[in-house]
Amino acid sequence: MRGKTVLWDAHVTAGMSLLGSVVAFIVALLIGGLAIFVSASIVKGKRDFGHAVITALLGAIAWAITSWIPLIGTVLALIAWVWVIKWRYRGSWMDAIIIGLVAWIAALLILYALDLGLDLDIRAFGIPGA
Repeated sequence: MRGKTVLWDAHVTAGMSLLGSVVAFIVALLIGGLAIFVSASIVKGKRDFGHAVITALLGAIAWAITSWIPLIGTVLALIAWVWVIKWRYRGSWMDAIIIGLVAWIAALLILYALDLGLDLDIRAFGIPGA
């Protein structure tokens, strides 16, 4: 009977770990989306949170696909991330760069406030370096 308990405990622990990972992913994605939402609201006047969250997700995917390339991966990933913003917000490259920069600053401020107020150590999914 003890063997079943240990096996059951392992499954529960694995399930809780998976649940924790899913929750952390969703929270990080929402924070990344919030940062892009704030930035796009300021730069382009576009106020659509769902659009911003999808942009954060697509930007993170573009980053993941390109960042692993040796020597130039980080530069390509940054260009890909800015391109996603440009494509999603229908603007110039300069608009996209400004949205990305403001989103990065907004993400850092949001994360700082959460860490300060709630003592959470989380990241913003879809915002490079945040």
